[in-house]
Amino acid sequence: MSASEGRSPLTSDMRSPMPLLFRRHSSGEIRNLTSISSSLLPAFGTMVGEGTPTLKRFVIAPYDRRYRWWQTFLVVLVVYSAWSSPFELAFRKMSASALLPIDLVVDFFFGIDIILTFFVAYLDKSTYLLIDDYNKIATRYISHMWFPMDVASTLPFQTLYRLFTGKFHNGDAFGFLNLLRLWRLRRVSELFSRLEKDTRFSYFWTRYIKLICVTLFAVHTAGCFYFWLATHYRVSDDTWIGSQVPHFEERSVWLGYTYSMYWSIVTLTTTGYGDLHAENTGEKVFSIFYMLFNIGLTAYLIGNMTNLIVHSSIRTFAMRDGIHEILRYASKNRLPEGLKEQMLAHITLKFKTAELQQEEVLQDLPKAIRTGIAQHLFHATVENTYLFNGVSEDFIVQMVPEMRAEYYPPKVDIVIQNEISTDFYIIVSGAVDMITNKNGMEQFLSSKGSPEMFGEIGVMFNIPQPFTVRTKRLSQVIRISHNHFKQLLQPDSNDGKIIVSKFIQHLKDLKKVELEEMPFITELLGETNVEAMVPTEEPQNSEGPIQESNRSHRVHTPNILPTRVVLHGHHPDIKPKEADGGRLAHLPNSIEDLLQLAEKKLGRRGTTILMADGSQVEDVRALRDNDHLYIF
Repeated sequence: MSASEGRSPLTSDMRSPMPLLFRRHSSGEIRNLTSISSSLLPAFGTMVGEGTPTLKRFVIAPYDRRYRWWQTFLVVLVVYSAWSSPFELAFRKMSASALLPIDLVVDFFFGIDIILTFFVAYLDKSTYLLIDDYNKIATRYISHMWFPMDVASTLPFQTLYRLFTGKFHNGDAFGFLNLLRLWRLRRVSELFSRLEKDTRFSYFWTRYIKLICVTLFAVHTAGCFYFWLATHYRVSDDTWIGSQVPHFEERSVWLGYTYSMYWSIVTLTTTGYGDLHAENTGEKVFSIFYMLFNIGLTAYLIGNMTNLIVHSSIRTFAMRDGIHEILRYASKNRLPEGLKEQMLAHITLKFKTAELQQEEVLQDLPKAIRTGIAQHLFHATVENTYLFNGVSEDFIVQMVPEMRAEYYPPKVDIVIQNEISTDFYIIVSGAVDMITNKNGMEQFLSSKGSPEMFGEIGVMFNIPQPFTVRTKRLSQVIRISHNHFKQLLQPDSNDGKIIVSKFIQHLKDLKKVELEEMPFITELLGETNVEAMVPTEEPQNSEGPIQESNRSHRVHTPNILPTRVVLHGHHPDIKPKEADGGRLAHLPNSIEDLLQLAEKKLGRRGTTILMADGSQVEDVRALRDNDHLYIF
């Protein structure tokens, strides 16, 4: 999908996913910014709406809170299925009596889930867009192995056989068919995967509980199969349990289960046993394979514990250590809760978006490929901003690779009022608020969304940022430094004229409440001349080396953007009695024009122009931004 398609109105078959921070709670305030566990992140260049995207009727969003609760409820039923399937194979009379009604109820719930799956939107891995088309959802589900396995693991084969034949069959065939229910265990794996990413839960204990569950399942399954071997041997007294418990088939089910678990555990832990051991060839073969399996399981447990502490969790531990350091720092310095929440949200989101940004991967790619990626993601966004709407394609192509993409969580200040201007930003998705601080009180001025920009006033005028810019929700922005921007703009006078013209028009269109916060702009707008600010190329029919030299100089002049100077009406060695901060003005094209402007600003005509060091100004082209000029 191209960048331009990413910003087009969402159609019925492709809809942008909900912002990450809203997924845990489908509505209401975000209660815990550090509890982000969803893996559904919007890709860079993807438009994200204000709230939950509008899906087709009856289509369920995969991150919907109610659907998540349903999935969690099914995990509880999966735990039962994982226990009952091997148990019913070994103890057949339980499957035909006490456990049969429970199995039917569990199968009924999983049958409902199969139907619901046909109405659950899915995330396209290539575009990171939600697909809510009924046909695509159904085709995707049926064409994968999930559907036949879900059906096979849900059908009550024993009950269906009894309905069609009128007979009750309690053979091993149905016991092995019931083992298909173990397919449902993938849901438990997905649950643990989400919990491992949730910072509200201890990562160590989550992994530890997962390993315990794996071990218990292995012990339970092996014990049930070993008991099944004993029940199918021709001489019951020549089995591992028959030698200790005569006529064990007629004894209590729980007695047999207890013996089975005892044998399985002592074998797994390599404790050894003397009372329960293999009596026949079949049992010895099974014990051999079980002990070999235990070697692998033990290696798996030890390896996972090692990786848990050292290798596989480096990034997670780094994030959690960062969170603990922030909490410790905030507590030690008694920071307010608002600042602490912003710090926690920033480091959590930085961890979550590391896979999307992939800075390390991009650094290893050739520049041509990195440029192609940047153009694909952000070209259309940049050309649709007011400042660059109408500039040449070459200028945008050169500028986009110099931009850096970033995520910002809600309620975080991207730009702080009165900070030094270094970058300006373009909103790819999300929204921000423009805020000013008056007498210690914050005042809301306006809101901005994609593809608007902010911070450009400070960059263009080379002044501290006039406003604080704060995110309203999860936002993607791209930024470029003022140095890169001016370097790209210097050799291109035509694009410079367009940009300055668009910028001046934007200033004129600002709200009155915003202009009141920048009183110098009204005065500067009155004296701004776009033609004078942006040098133009000489006519192509100019003749002679002098004309050619002048034309070349004007095309490459660095004064594409207006140069700002401060005017004073006294000698630099004279200190005025009252504080004199000077008068701000745009630098004109000549000394004569500068003297006329000084007369207008200072109220008296001067003849001499000095710098702060006492040197006389003879050519305005030697002046730079923020130079102080003394005219008397």
